[in-house]
Amino acid sequence: MNPRPWPTELTFRRDAKALRVVFDDGARFSIPFELLRVESPSAEVRGHGGGPLPAIAGKENVGVKDALPVGRYAVRIVFDDGHDTGIFPWELLYELGANVDARMAAHRQRIGRH
Repeated sequence: MNPRPWPTELTFRRDAKALRVVFDDGARFSIPFELLRVESPSAEVRGHGGGPLPAIAGKENVGVKDALPVGRYAVRIVFDDGHDTGIFPWELLYELGANVDARMAAHRQRIGRH
């Protein structure tokens, strides 16, 4: 059984509006703050019953105010629009990073911004 990739670096790049994350398996990703915000794993974004992601528009310029460790498994990101309940496990950051283009395309389609 292979161990799950572990983040070795998290850099919140305010100028690029993206999280740069490096994992111990060599993977490096740049995840837009917009994508992190609209795909937050919080109940506020995802609801309590699962289902498709909602269309959340107007987050193109969202920023990050703070990032707080949650144990050894995740980070809680505090966005400048007041959203602060999303806890991002390392596995989710890896998945978002590995699929950033497809996830951003799906988000843009949901909000009608192609």
